[in-house]
Amino acid sequence: MSKIGAMDEPDHIDRFLASIAGVLPELDPAVEGIVDRTMGISRRFKRMMEETLAEHDLTYGEYQVLGALRQAGEPYRSSPGRLATRAELSSGAMTNRLDRLEEAGLVRRLPDPEDRRGVLVELTPRGRKAYDDAVGAQARKETLVAAALGDEEKEQLNALLRRLMRAFERREEGESGA
Repeated sequence: MSKIGAMDEPDHIDRFLASIAGVLPELDPAVEGIVDRTMGISRRFKRMMEETLAEHDLTYGEYQVLGALRQAGEPYRSSPGRLATRAELSSGAMTNRLDRLEEAGLVRRLPDPEDRRGVLVELTPRGRKAYDDAVGAQARKETLVAAALGDEEKEQLNALLRRLMRAFERREEGESGA
């Protein structure tokens, strides 16, 4: 197992890895530590996000739609089809999601001026506020957690995670190119 620095306390992953070292000696504890910690941190960030969204009366799916519209820039509009593609949803599932958001006053449907049969979905001021408030609340929570690291450590961690992400991206590019 990797050595823990003088300022670092062992976590539950260290204890788990120590408990399986004799049972599964073929596992590399450094690799398993990376995987287990990354997955554990991801689960905790996801739970934190779900709590934040619940506090703002949003589901994750609704948050995704509001975010896609917000990130589209002024006038914060998109077609239901583009929103469905981005969210990897069927058109029927997107219609249900948009119905709920429209009922809550967070989006409105408008006729598409370029296609008489088409509709555009527009983020309302209330929807923009709901999204921005949820993003701000989540960012504050994430900042509190990330405060465990200094500025240089955050840069180092980002650089290391970026390398791991690129390794996955290269692997996925290779699989899709086969």
